Amino acid sequence: MIAVLTVEARKLNRSLAALLAIAAPSLIAIFVFFNLLRGGKPQPWEMWTQSSTGIWAFFMLPMSVTALTALVAHMEHGPRAWDHLRALPVARWKLYAAKAVCVIAVVAAMSLLNLALTLGAIYGAAAVKPEIMPTGPLDGAAPVVLMGKVLLAAILLIAIQLWTALRFSSFVPALAVGIGGTFFSVVATAAKQGVFFPWQMPVNMLSTEAWRVNAALALGGGVGTVVLLLAIAHLSRREVL
Repeated sequence: MIAVLTVEARKLNRSLAALLAIAAPSLIAIFVFFNLLRGGKPQPWEMWTQSSTGIWAFFMLPMSVTALTALVAHMEHGPRAWDHLRALPVARWKLYAAKAVCVIAVVAAMSLLNLALTLGAIYGAAAVKPEIMPTGPLDGAAPVVLMGKVLLAAILLIAIQLWTALRFSSFVPALAVGIGGTFFSVVATAAKQGVFFPWQMPVNMLSTEAWRVNAALALGGGVGTVVLLLAIAHLSRREVL
C-alpha cells in the first residue's frame, strides 16, 4: 500500500494539484486582507478565523473537492491508463484507496494552509492599518480543531465526488454533481434540512446549535467513511465507463 500511495503522490506532484491547493486558500486570505482594511475598529480574533473557516466550509471546500477529484480521476481517464493499472499485480482496491487517501490529505493540507494564510493576511492588514489589529488572545488550537471538524464533516462530500469522478471517464458528471451540490447548498442556506445535505455538512460545524454540529459530524464523518469504503469496493469490481 505504501508503494501505491507513493506513486499516487508523485502523480499529484506532477499535476496541477499543487496550484489548486495554493490558489483556493489564497483567495480567501486575499478577501480577509481587504475586508480587514475596510474596517474602522478592531474585532476579536475569533471573528476573523471563524469567518475564514466559514467561507472555506461553505463554498471554497466543495468547489475545491470538485476540481481536485476531477483532476485526480482525469490523470487515469485522460491517457486511458486504467486498463494498465488494473492489470498490475496489485489489489485493485489499493489503487482506489490510494486516490482517496491522497485527496483527503490534499484537502487537509489546504485546510491548514487556509488558516496559515488567513493569519498572515490579518497580520499584513494590521501592519498597513494598525488600529484594526484584532483584540483578545489568539487561541491557536481552537481554529485548528474547528477546521478538523469541517474536514471530518466533508468526508461524505468527498466520497460522493470521488466516486462519481472515478466511475465515469467523462469529467462532466463529476462537475455537474459538484456544481449542483454547491448551488443548492448556497440557495438553501437557511433550510433546517441542510444538516442532512452533504454539501452543507461542513459549514454546520460553525452552527451555534449543538444538535446540528453533532448530526453533521456523525453523518459527514461516520456515514461518509462507510460510503467511501463502499465506493472503493464498488469501483474495484467494475469497469470504468
